[in-house]
Amino acid sequence: MRPSILFPLFAETRTLPGIGPRLEKMIARVAGTRLVDLALDLPSGIIDRSYRPRLIDAQEGRIATFVVNVLDHLPPFDRRQPYRVRCSDDSAIIELIFFRADNSYLTRTLPLGSKRLISGRVERFNGKLQMPHPDHVLAPEEAANLPMQEPVYGLTEGLPPKSLAKAIRASLEKVPPMAEWLDPEYLRRRGWTTFGAALHAAHAPQSEAELQPTAPDRMRLAYDELLANQLALVLIRARLRNVKGRSLKGDGHLKQKAIAALPFSLTPAQSQALAEIEADMAAPARMLRLLQGDVGAGKTIVAFLALLDAVEAGTQGALMAPTELLTRQHMAALAPFAATTGVRMALLTGRERGAPREQILAALAKGEIDILVGTHALFTDDVTFRDLGLAIVDEQHRFGVHQRLQLQSKGTTDVLVMTATPIPRTLALTAYGDMDVSRIAGRPPGRQPIDTRVLPAERLEEVVAHLRGAIAKGARAYWVCPLVEESEKIDLAAAEERAGELRELLGPKVGLVHGRMKGAERDTAMAKFKSGELSVLVATTVIEVGVDVPEATIMVVEHAERFGLAQLHQLRGRVGRGSGKSTCLLIYASPLGETAKARLKTLRETDDGFVIAEEDLKLRGAGELLGVRQSGMPEFRLADLAAHAELLAAARDDAKLILSRDPELKSPRGEALRVLLYLFERDEAVRYLRTG
Repeated sequence: MRPSILFPLFAETRTLPGIGPRLEKMIARVAGTRLVDLALDLPSGIIDRSYRPRLIDAQEGRIATFVVNVLDHLPPFDRRQPYRVRCSDDSAIIELIFFRADNSYLTRTLPLGSKRLISGRVERFNGKLQMPHPDHVLAPEEAANLPMQEPVYGLTEGLPPKSLAKAIRASLEKVPPMAEWLDPEYLRRRGWTTFGAALHAAHAPQSEAELQPTAPDRMRLAYDELLANQLALVLIRARLRNVKGRSLKGDGHLKQKAIAALPFSLTPAQSQALAEIEADMAAPARMLRLLQGDVGAGKTIVAFLALLDAVEAGTQGALMAPTELLTRQHMAALAPFAATTGVRMALLTGRERGAPREQILAALAKGEIDILVGTHALFTDDVTFRDLGLAIVDEQHRFGVHQRLQLQSKGTTDVLVMTATPIPRTLALTAYGDMDVSRIAGRPPGRQPIDTRVLPAERLEEVVAHLRGAIAKGARAYWVCPLVEESEKIDLAAAEERAGELRELLGPKVGLVHGRMKGAERDTAMAKFKSGELSVLVATTVIEVGVDVPEATIMVVEHAERFGLAQLHQLRGRVGRGSGKSTCLLIYASPLGETAKARLKTLRETDDGFVIAEEDLKLRGAGELLGVRQSGMPEFRLADLAAHAELLAAARDDAKLILSRDPELKSPRGEALRVLLYLFERDEAVRYLRTG
């Protein structure tokens, strides 16, 4: 139950005076629907109104503040023309310009012969000084109400800045005084104020420096948010650690058969990761481990060997991937090893319906299937295992904490999650702080580095000529079309058009895959590419993750400047999977912005996914890095993971220390920390405290 002290903050924005349905909708678009969302929506800029010249000295284009006398009103004859009010000081005349004006409002606000304080942007038109739509018009006795420094907030079309600022001020008044949840010594060392004081100060910046993430008030607020995140993860982890697990230990007979059938030896990194996983499985507590490996590092075989451990121990295993394409690929890659070891494997996706699905479910419940490979369909309630020992989730960044917990409710199950998206350390802490982490560094033996080149779009003809020559010698190539805009339809049209052009230039062996195709059509196109029936596969980013065709040695990415670093790295990882020399051609449209330039330079210089991920975090920030909303990644309103990495580490240590001393958060500081968890909506963690 949310503490009553926070009730006023979690009220809807419509409860504020002056906020009707239209304003409520627009505010929701930029900040959120509740007062707490407004209070945490910090300003992105500042308007300085301290420039107060005489009219004759006013610089064009600057925000300026003047005391003027109102000389006369010049209403237009035609409503399409502006309403003008002429004003002066003792040095010059300025015209205030109003479009679509309310005459009676203007005569009330600017009475003839009165003195007024005006503030806004100064312009010059036909040699005359003007101020279109002044930001402020006040009587001299109201001068104290004019802020010298005014915060600027993110807006949406139709939302007046004044209305949003007023709503934010009203929401700040609802922030209650709360007991301090930070350690007093840490607070003193940092020189920080209370949460409430820091929040009010952050909404009233006096200089550009106070807008920076490193400003003391913003640091304090970021730390609070990061502490809530880390405390929640440590609580969830403690809870999962306490949930009864069981020791799963195989005798190694199936695993030895599979390793003997491998065409290569495991790398030291693979062996190390497998040993860590097996040690967790053998321990009585439940396993919750993240397996990180760069593109093509050989995670899938490590996962399969872990599944064999579970089968040897007399239980079942599940391997889950986010797309049907990936699950079918896992199935195809692992089927030969399953045949060698005699393990019974089955596939379950949304495509299996009716009688075939019923048969699989019945066999699974009886224990006649050892390993089930599938999509999110494995989450549904009708999927019942006889005894699920190990669940493996591929491409973890699509699964949040909630899904991890849901998966574990299927039984006393160990969970291993894998990702080929190398995650910067700071992000790994915020999203997977409840998990142990294994990393497979490097690439399997026999893989050659990929030659990455960056070319302007003007050289497209050369790229096609290079492709023609390579295809004649039996090469296979991917050609990735960009995201044109948010519309899938337009992306699709661009991909279809490019496939048509390449067919004309290179012959009929050009295929196309995209997200709107039916699964069976997509599989057919992929199979033709894999068998060599197609030489070029034109694709949207649907091929980004996990597609494995060792014979493909060329990757062309059009409009590379529109992709993120991690995404480009994933795409590049689709080639270089065999023993042949591979090339990745990144084609960009000129001119290139600074960020895009830095991104392409990083890709040209390194193929280490972990280096690339850290660089991506610096260039784009955490919010965009994995497409937060789709990724199960926590969203931060006040913390900036690139700027606040050091605060995150401190919050992590603090959270562990707090719970080692006060596991139930019963002390006075513990009670304050419960309020913090609710304030930042980490309610899930508080429930764990209550339930034990």
